[in-house]
Amino acid sequence: MDAPKNPHVRSLIEIAFIIFLFYSNLLMGEFTARAGRDKTLLAAAVDVVTFKNFAIALAAAVVGHFGFELLRKKS
Repeated sequence: MDAPKNPHVRSLIEIAFIIFLFYSNLLMGEFTARAGRDKTLLAAAVDVVTFKNFAIALAAAVVGHFGFELLRKKS
């Protein structure tokens, strides 16, 4: 399967994937660290999905994307 031809689409896909990885890691940590018998996945998701977490995820995704671009151009 070939990569998307449009570099903007590829960038959006990479950034979205990094955000997905960030949220899945954060959700797993929230669910397992404080998972009492009554804590549900929905309650953990509500605790995780905040504006601050999204801002951190977006900033990390953009930095990660440009880091991978630099590595891609060097090789």
